[in-house]
Amino acid sequence: MDRAELEAWLRLTLSPGVGNDAARRLLAAFGLPQAIFEQPATALRQLLTPAQASALQQVPEALAAQLQATLDWLGAAEDGIGRRVVTLGDAAYPASLLATEDPPCVLYVLGDLGEKNDGLNQPSAPNPRAQAAIDSEATNWPRRVIAMVGSRNPTPQGAQNARQFARAFAGGGITVVSGLALGVDGAAHEGALEGAPAGGIATIAVIGTGIDRVYPRQHRELAHRIARQGLIVSEYPLGTPPLAGNFPKRNRLIAGLSQGTLVVEAALQSGSLITARLAVEQGKEVFAIPGSIHSPQSRGCHALIRQGAKLVETAQDVLEELRWPGAVALAAPPSAAPAAPAPDPDGLLAALGADPVSLDALQARTGLDTPTLQARLLELELDGLVGRLPGGLFQRLGQA
Repeated sequence: MDRAELEAWLRLTLSPGVGNDAARRLLAAFGLPQAIFEQPATALRQLLTPAQASALQQVPEALAAQLQATLDWLGAAEDGIGRRVVTLGDAAYPASLLATEDPPCVLYVLGDLGEKNDGLNQPSAPNPRAQAAIDSEATNWPRRVIAMVGSRNPTPQGAQNARQFARAFAGGGITVVSGLALGVDGAAHEGALEGAPAGGIATIAVIGTGIDRVYPRQHRELAHRIARQGLIVSEYPLGTPPLAGNFPKRNRLIAGLSQGTLVVEAALQSGSLITARLAVEQGKEVFAIPGSIHSPQSRGCHALIRQGAKLVETAQDVLEELRWPGAVALAAPPSAAPAAPAPDPDGLLAALGADPVSLDALQARTGLDTPTLQARLLELELDGLVGRLPGGLFQRLGQA
């Protein structure tokens, strides 16, 4: 792709009122974007509304600045992290997204796809979707990908589950895709980075901002690690801020890049259920980890299971359901001998059980006075054996 072709792709995506669906109709009819902008208004109106046709005939005000910003971003690879603009006409476009109903026309990719790093060297095909479908088998997008999504405010056990499952997946050569959000997303990315062997794409973060922005800011360092050991992907132009409507929209890409979606923990109104629904619509498997019947953060998973999602307790359960050819069994966490039980002189750990529990209930179960109980809970929390939940609840960690 040369500068003129990049400019044409950006103009197509920046034209107001011309969304992905209209753009794909134009590409199917006329070929690459340069040819679209050479068409007379009468030809455009056969495929678009009058307003859309008129918009295409005007050069967007932001085009020149966006083109320069994109060229600057592509050229800023002194840190050794690859940068690519991948279009529907590019052989590097992921085949899994081509099979979805709404593939974006342009993807911005930060990370190593195993190709030359200037981002403008790949020729585009005159029939973008067809040629990309043929050629994408030669690109380095991972073949075995599992999406992991869940609550932005998980319980301590939910965050731990996300990290452990992702670590197991990555250790078995499976790429984890998620959305870089707080909570389960971040834990899944962290686990994948911890478990992945050297080389390969450990994890993919699909973001709802421009690729030159990190949101939330707390994940700046995590995003940098993902770019070095995986990929960050966005369909939004550089500089796009974190707009609320963009995050549900990007969920279709999380589902689309994967062969299955695992919901770790989610409330009934969680955006993770959107990703699960999109996965079902794409004909892909949905998995859910069950939780406590008393935890609001488990009710979304339980609803999915009632609707037909596969209940899973281990990462191996997911692997067996997907039946990937030649896939090796996922290694369980190493344990040469059963771990010694944690000291529990006052019976507090046993009293906690596996479900979230209030301070009052613990007092009734143990008979401990309030100062002693609070001090013991703090000790167990510092030891990583107990997690503190919203609403004054406590939960024992590491329970099945």
